[in-house]
Amino acid sequence: MINKSLFLTYLYLFIYILLSSGVILYNKWVLSPKYFNFPFPITLTMIHMGFSGAVAFFLVRVFKVVAPVKMTFEIYATCVIPISAFFASSLWFGNTAYLHISVAFIQMLKALMPVATLFMAVLCGTDKLRWDVFLNMLLVSFGVVISSYGEIHFNVVGTLYQCTGILAEALRLVLTQVLLQKKGLTLNPITSLYYIAPCSFAFLFVPWYFLEKTGMDVSQIQFNFWIFFSNALCALALNFSIFLVIGRTGAVTIRVAGVLKDWILIALSTVIFPESAITGLNIIGYAIALCGVVMYNYIKVKDVKASQLPTDSPERMNKDWRIEKKSSNIFAPDNIDDDTSSGKVSSMSDMSVDEEIPLMASSRLSHIGRSQLSSREA
Repeated sequence: MINKSLFLTYLYLFIYILLSSGVILYNKWVLSPKYFNFPFPITLTMIHMGFSGAVAFFLVRVFKVVAPVKMTFEIYATCVIPISAFFASSLWFGNTAYLHISVAFIQMLKALMPVATLFMAVLCGTDKLRWDVFLNMLLVSFGVVISSYGEIHFNVVGTLYQCTGILAEALRLVLTQVLLQKKGLTLNPITSLYYIAPCSFAFLFVPWYFLEKTGMDVSQIQFNFWIFFSNALCALALNFSIFLVIGRTGAVTIRVAGVLKDWILIALSTVIFPESAITGLNIIGYAIALCGVVMYNYIKVKDVKASQLPTDSPERMNKDWRIEKKSSNIFAPDNIDDDTSSGKVSSMSDMSVDEEIPLMASSRLSHIGRSQLSSREA
């Protein structure tokens, strides 16, 4: 007899992997000139934002499923608006990359997410450089370089778009930690959509007006309501599946699921989009980068487990003694997992990157810090 709780856990993980992969492939299909031929990534992202914001409004204000947080004008102006701006930017650049490079190569580039996040965290002063993590980041970068070198259809423009989106997302994660955490504000998926989606929609309207509006006026676009509705619905469902996964699993399980999802997505993309061929050098480079990511995840899990030990336990005292013996600020207990962000909204956004999720998009499920998970398991 299968344990019901265990069955639900695996069911939620399966739903997450299915939706996450499905939304990415769906977005690629919609945007690609070879398939549905809707080459307007900002418009597609705005549809996601508008739909998600509307659903969140009804859930918060009409059906009272969750209560809104205590949001003041100061918090909205100094926290929500800048975070929404970088969030909108990450979605814009990430979705635009689909027009130029393959899904498989995009997933390989996303291995750079922890590198970018660490860089931004150190730059903003929210984390300190640790040599063990730094060496892992070098390994990840080296793997991505090899993978890029082996890309058959390498496109500079698409690569720049994707890397810019990764940098924007990394900065958003750091800002989320710096701004929201210090305000003591945590947002669940619904309240995050409620506050951030409309603001992101407004930010996207500016580049849409100058870059896509004219093209949409002159091109022959067949707007299929059911295509865009189902696409936005899948993206919204992905947000809620993340909430279910977070509530039932630990850091190791989630990280493994993220890695599994990436490999499944790369394999599926080569089948669904035959032009997205991958080479042996692609696989070797990505495997090297993945080794760095796995070791990075292991370090993070180990650090957080050490930080959760009782302060008077022999293990924790021994850990503290070893830390004091180190010659520099290689490890900062107060900054554990700072490079991934904090609070529900930030950690959930770590679940995936950009175009995968209209709001929580971001980096990747395999990069979540356990401290974020423990702070939002509710």
